[in-house]
Amino acid sequence: MAAKVLSCGKKHGIIPLVEEQCAVRYRLIRKPKKTFTLRVTPAGEVVVTAPVRAAKEEIEAFIARSERWIASRRAYWRRHALDLADGAVICICGRQYTITAGRAALKGKRLYLPREGREDALKEVLRRAARMRMYELLQTLCAQWGFAYSSLRITSARSRWGSCSAKGSIAFSFRTALLPDGCAMYLAAHELCHTRHMDHGPQFWREVETILPDYRTIRKELRKYAYLMGYL
Repeated sequence: MAAKVLSCGKKHGIIPLVEEQCAVRYRLIRKPKKTFTLRVTPAGEVVVTAPVRAAKEEIEAFIARSERWIASRRAYWRRHALDLADGAVICICGRQYTITAGRAALKGKRLYLPREGREDALKEVLRRAARMRMYELLQTLCAQWGFAYSSLRITSARSRWGSCSAKGSIAFSFRTALLPDGCAMYLAAHELCHTRHMDHGPQFWREVETILPDYRTIRKELRKYAYLMGYL
């Protein structure tokens, strides 16, 4: 049985999911493009991007056809939910911390977060942790392999873990603080190799392999953590 859209305003609507037997509110974004896209946020919100002139019926049909995919993505995010309750354990820069109420900080084996605004507080903690971690990794690799870069930035990027500009400015998502040590090292090496090779050609990958002979295994491991990009 296909889902039937109950209503569809200019920016929001509600669609019942037969797979989960519940109604899900969705958000509509119109853009000057020819295709429809769909994503589900970690909070379970359905976001539809549609052409500017797309008719209501087209949008409703697209959502209805995607019913099972929506249900599967919502289940995926439930499995990878970020628990910020007191007593929950979170891994930051390869170390486990127990969340405790208090002023935002990492102390000993505890991650202190205020009772209100925990997500925003965690973002700042992760930004500081990511900067320190990635700076140390970059410096270590530069000393060992003769690399040089112009600056380091920590961003909120969701589409990629890191980047390197033509001028040697390297940036990493603050979510790299949630990755295991091996993945963080790979990202640092990857972006430093871009200071010598801006593309992903054979020479680039040979450079990466010189530094990390098992980089292929690490890349596969990194894909398992794609869900982290949906956090915060």
